Amino acid sequence: METGGLPLELWRMILAYLHLPDLGRCSLVCRAWYELILSLDSTRWRQLCLGCTECRHPNWPNQPDVEPESWREAFKQHYLASKTWTKNALDLESSVCFSLFRRRRERRTLSVGPGHEFDSLGSALAMASLYDRIVLFPGVYEEQGEIILKVPVEIVGHGKLGEVALLASIDQHCSTTRLCNLVFMPAWFSPIMYKTTSGHVQFDNCNFENGHIQVHGPGTCQVKFCTFKNTHVFLHNVPLCVLENCEFVGSENNSVTVEGHPSADKNWAYKYLLGLIRSSPSLLPAEDSDFLMSLDLESRDQAWSPRTCDIVIEGSHSPTTPASSSPKPGSKAGLQEAEVGSDGERVAQTPDSSDGGLSPSGEDEDEDQLTYRLSYQVQGPHPVLGGSFLGPPLPGASIHLPSCLVLNSLQQELQKDKEAMALASSVHGCLIRKCLFRDGKGGVFVCSYGRAKMEGNIFRNLTYAVRCIHNSKIVMLRNDIYRCRASGIFLRLEGGGLIAGNNIYHNAEAGVDIRKKSNPLILCNQIHHGHRSGIVVLGNGKGVIRNNQIFSNKEAGIYILYHGNPIVSGNHIFKGRAAGIAVNENGKGLITENVIRENQWGGVDIRRGGIPILRSNLICFGYSDGVVVGDEGKGLIEGNTIYANKGCGVWMMSSSLPHVTSNHVSYNGLYGVAVFSQKDGSNEFPGGHGAQENFSEDGDAILWETELEKEDDPLRRPITIALIESNSINHNGASGLYVQSSEALHVITNVIHANGDRGITVAQSSQLTRVTNNSISCNCQSGVKVEAQCKVELRGNGIYDNRGHGIITKGDSTVVIENDIIGNRGSGLQLLPRSDTKVMKNRIHSFRAYGITVRGHAKALVQENIIFQGKTNKTIFQQISNNRDCIMQNNKFLVFKKKSDTWRLVNPPARPHLESSLRGPSAGTSGQKVTAMATRITARVEGGYHSNRSIFCTIL
Repeated sequence: METGGLPLELWRMILAYLHLPDLGRCSLVCRAWYELILSLDSTRWRQLCLGCTECRHPNWPNQPDVEPESWREAFKQHYLASKTWTKNALDLESSVCFSLFRRRRERRTLSVGPGHEFDSLGSALAMASLYDRIVLFPGVYEEQGEIILKVPVEIVGHGKLGEVALLASIDQHCSTTRLCNLVFMPAWFSPIMYKTTSGHVQFDNCNFENGHIQVHGPGTCQVKFCTFKNTHVFLHNVPLCVLENCEFVGSENNSVTVEGHPSADKNWAYKYLLGLIRSSPSLLPAEDSDFLMSLDLESRDQAWSPRTCDIVIEGSHSPTTPASSSPKPGSKAGLQEAEVGSDGERVAQTPDSSDGGLSPSGEDEDEDQLTYRLSYQVQGPHPVLGGSFLGPPLPGASIHLPSCLVLNSLQQELQKDKEAMALASSVHGCLIRKCLFRDGKGGVFVCSYGRAKMEGNIFRNLTYAVRCIHNSKIVMLRNDIYRCRASGIFLRLEGGGLIAGNNIYHNAEAGVDIRKKSNPLILCNQIHHGHRSGIVVLGNGKGVIRNNQIFSNKEAGIYILYHGNPIVSGNHIFKGRAAGIAVNENGKGLITENVIRENQWGGVDIRRGGIPILRSNLICFGYSDGVVVGDEGKGLIEGNTIYANKGCGVWMMSSSLPHVTSNHVSYNGLYGVAVFSQKDGSNEFPGGHGAQENFSEDGDAILWETELEKEDDPLRRPITIALIESNSINHNGASGLYVQSSEALHVITNVIHANGDRGITVAQSSQLTRVTNNSISCNCQSGVKVEAQCKVELRGNGIYDNRGHGIITKGDSTVVIENDIIGNRGSGLQLLPRSDTKVMKNRIHSFRAYGITVRGHAKALVQENIIFQGKTNKTIFQQISNNRDCIMQNNKFLVFKKKSDTWRLVNPPARPHLESSLRGPSAGTSGQKVTAMATRITARVEGGYHSNRSIFCTIL
């Protein structure tokens, strides 16, 4: 650029004095001058934009302190928008007839006010011609009759906004009109301040107070930088209307009502408004940088994995000759004899380890050791989440999630979902953008097949923000909705649309309320700190709730009831003060692949007829139970990871008939799965799930039951008995499974491993509890304990390597049949006084104690069992007193005699035999996994006692 020696800063200072036309001419000189003009963005272009009386700050009213990215671009957009109303004049002049026979004339300016050409607006309009400009000078203009606009004109207030007030009722009959810099108030005879039925009207920088504005299709409107105080904007069948950068304050009803389907008849302005919308900057995100959690996929646990072992006898001690050798010099003290606990339960006192007390053998093994190798397989479901969350939780460690559970950005979700992208890009009916709704009753009301799109608005201190009913559709993008006195967004009577990328918080009722067959797509929102629930779905409401962050709400993050049936997937629901998801009052729903964590009460709470499908979720770090199935709750709980909750992994009532299958339940503070008939009232959760909530907007919540659909869901398989099958239940703080119930229960094909207490505890079972084909191993006490007056059948289980007894029973009707009870540190089977047990066709072995111990006057039938000898100084069978009620028939006792003796579990192979028992749809989809693992179980005999080196397993 040839600057004549002047620095660029001086040139910018000189050019800052030029007016808009002169700036345009200078930019056409050359490229260097063009770039110089562009560089005036923060100086001259800013002055021009803020100095224009027809507009306000580009980010008013929501962010008036934030500068736009480009002042020149903001000024350009406003300049183009202000000329939309005259576009049809170009259409008229393009006509051949007009161009030949009509003489072009200049627009006139008519002045209205004291001392000017006209005294009133009406008199000026009587003399106005096409596209004339009428300027109202400061003052108050009150029209005594209705004003009818018959020709296109522009009406502009002179001076600052507020100096010109117009009390009138205007009815537009012409094709187009523009009104700017005026204060509108209703006339004494009508609340309607402005009305049009077919033409286009444009409002710029106006105030409207205490009246109504009506636009009927095919009429259109464009409103920008306006303030509406207690004013209602009514849009009926409009094909397209744009409300942008406006403020709505103190409405006594709805601020904006959009009614009726967009008219198929469109006026001349439709295509220009559509082009203006598409050319303006979009609020759709380019890419989000949400704070997301990640996951370490590496598994650190093999508890549920199939394993293959052999028991091989390699010893020289005779079973009739007690060993007299003492520990070798330098070796540690031997393992203490297992101590007798409460009710005669023997608990081996051994050092803790990460795998149920197993630790590797040392290097000082000698020829006197006994090595057992046992052939068997243990099968279980695939660990979900790629084997993650199997290791113990580390205090203070961050949560790492697999890619399938990481939240996507809004742009990523829209790219995956073409239907959602089409909704987000569509413009029909009314577009409301960058507006502020505050301190009133309602924000936007869309009804009777209406269409509305809302982008970048703020709704605050209202009764409700948006209400969508009667087959209407809304698109809400990037809005802030907070401090509403009821729900933030309310949909009913088949309302729908897209609600995406919004920030919804601090509302008195639900953030989003879905009722009566409404079916929206709720995507990538933040819904938090609500005074009640985050999202409520009821009264046959549906919807897809996907990829949202729902947190810190006082009640359930998502509440489903009265036959609500949404699809809830991929959400992060955390830090709620009640349950993460609650399903009550016949609620349904498909709840899949969500992260539900750190909630005060149950991660998922199902009660009073709730029957959801809960599948493939991560439910972790809760301050109470992971999943609660309360009174009359039902449903399918399948393939979930329930991890590190402070209460139980699953707390359920057997009378509710839940189906719990293929879940990974680990490292929970209490029981892995607890089954009760009823729960103590003092322990009921105070999160609002036990009490009737007032979800009635019109006092009609009690009537929902009359509208409920009776449709059958093919995804749900009806069951008649509570069923726990194919789960991996490991490393929980108390028993893996605790049963205290008066209803029947089936426990089938589970892997119950390394829990802090017993594998299974049956404390009460007046109806039959069937425990079939389970692997119960490495638990800190007995594998199974049956209390008095319980009816239990144990069949086809593999009960291995538990620190206490294999099975201990006081039940009056216990059947133990066809189980493998191997390698437990206490007795294989202990029968306590007053028990009544049938022990048939089992294979029983204990390393350190008796195969079967009968204490007191226990009634038993011990028949056709194979009992292996364990320690050399123990007999195979121990009976404390002479008991005629204990009948022994056709049992086979195996005592090793020489090193070459080998015992193998064959014909049948080691139990459990899962492949023959898996059944139903869950078995077909749970992805059962079978892998071989060789385990070497080593036990040292020194002086009649094992050494301090315990049984251990290593992968060969």
